[in-house]
Amino acid sequence: MTSDPSDLELIRKSVAELAGKFDLEYWRHKDANHEYPWEFVNAFAKAGWLGAMVPEEYGGLGLGLVESAIMLHEVGLSGAGMSGASALHFYIFPPGPIIRHGSEEMKNKYLPLLAKGELLTAFGVTEPTAGVDTSRITTRAVKSEGGWVVNGQKVWISNAQNAKRILLLARTSPRNDEKPLDGMTLFFTDLNRERITVTEIDKLGRAAIDSNELFIDNLEVRDDEVVGEVGKGFYYLLDGLNPERIVVAMEQVGLGRAALEQAVKYAKTRVVFDRPIGKNQAVAHPLADSWIRLQAAEQIAMKAAQLYDDKLPCGPEANAAKFLGSEAGFQACDRAMQTLGGYSYAKEYYVERFWRESRLLKVAPISQEMVLNFISTKVLDLPKSY
Repeated sequence: MTSDPSDLELIRKSVAELAGKFDLEYWRHKDANHEYPWEFVNAFAKAGWLGAMVPEEYGGLGLGLVESAIMLHEVGLSGAGMSGASALHFYIFPPGPIIRHGSEEMKNKYLPLLAKGELLTAFGVTEPTAGVDTSRITTRAVKSEGGWVVNGQKVWISNAQNAKRILLLARTSPRNDEKPLDGMTLFFTDLNRERITVTEIDKLGRAAIDSNELFIDNLEVRDDEVVGEVGKGFYYLLDGLNPERIVVAMEQVGLGRAALEQAVKYAKTRVVFDRPIGKNQAVAHPLADSWIRLQAAEQIAMKAAQLYDDKLPCGPEANAAKFLGSEAGFQACDRAMQTLGGYSYAKEYYVERFWRESRLLKVAPISQEMVLNFISTKVLDLPKSY
């Protein structure tokens, strides 16, 4: 069902107004001090936005991915960038597998808490030895009486310093070369600090949101914490992965536009050789080119979001959106750095933070090369190169 344009515009304006209450200095402080932006998250929780995609019967707004993507675009555009967007988008896409495949008991118990912002979750998929080949994860869950015992390791897990629960992917049967993505199970369980050692990773950007390495030692998980059927977890995960790629694309578009705004303002006021630098085509044309690319990235992202909401296949479009959003967003931030020249390194102009945060999305949550692999094999039907 196509969303009403007037409703989308209302969402855009409402979110922009709320996000705008947290200025660039707020985000510079959070980034510099590695502080989680709880004030920002709580403001969005109070306004009800954290439950955007949670069905109304479970306390949410019952909106679609189109509306959520617009919300996160406005967050990125406000100057919150990936720090602000990441603090919110973990309420948007991780619940997807629970909403679509979780038991009624699981949905009734946890979705209202997610919608109110009272339950922060982590997304436990990536592993250091598997990389982008999820079929080769080594975290294993062994059946026990009434549940499972999990052992393994995860890496680049956001929110784990504060999260109470984790959506955790583990192998429950050996890898089969014929069907390598079978045999993995998705659990939604406590992030038990007695059984999971959480070590924060010092990193380049998005410092307000923690990234972590997890060591899982005999974690006990109950049978009722299995999402859907045993062995089909990877396929359920797609109900989180495709939305993640779409909202990340829109966040990058918003962040790129925030950087572009700073660059344009500077180009209009910075005078060199008795003329504003924006009068020079060497400055103006790259900025105009970035505007065009951001427009194009937004279009494919919104198309992908609409397909998802209509319960239609959206894998190619979601991946294309992530690719174009990441490229256009980073390019806009990089060109803003170039426009400001030496001042781009000064934190008071903010674009250096935009640049650091935007660079991440060329390698995460999926690398640009893996997107091209997906399109070449799944869309163009070319033979696999790996």
